[in-house]
Amino acid sequence: MHILAWRSERINFENRGQIRIIEAFLAMLIIFSSFSISANLTSSQKIVNQSSLDSVGLHALLKLDSDGSLGKYVDNSDWADLRNALSLVLPTGISFNMTVYNEQMEQLNAEVVSNGSFNSREITCIEYICASQGQTFHCYIIHLYLAVTT
Repeated sequence: MHILAWRSERINFENRGQIRIIEAFLAMLIIFSSFSISANLTSSQKIVNQSSLDSVGLHALLKLDSDGSLGKYVDNSDWADLRNALSLVLPTGISFNMTVYNEQMEQLNAEVVSNGSFNSREITCIEYICASQGQTFHCYIIHLYLAVTT
């Protein structure tokens, strides 16, 4: 009996390295599968429908216009700062293109106010009317085009 017990302990002692290798392999399998599952989850959450894209754009314009900065950017023809402000206010993964018109529907921005090209099938347009808060009253019509980048 003593020999049989010694032999089973010896087998367990000799198989300890193989068990550690199997354990390491299973741990790597779990880690890589969690990475692949999380990558699929984040890409499926990027899908934005038309109505939420409209609300995101309108919310961004309202946020910029709440303190009058939107009108100041247009009054001063400060298109680069307006582009930077929109890039900060809009969430990542959304492309925009903005065109500003006066009361006679003449385009005011000579520069492109955009953060990239539109590669999406779903593009939405938000029309927003902005009034400047300066000494003279100006009314601007803003067209903001939004798309989800792919």
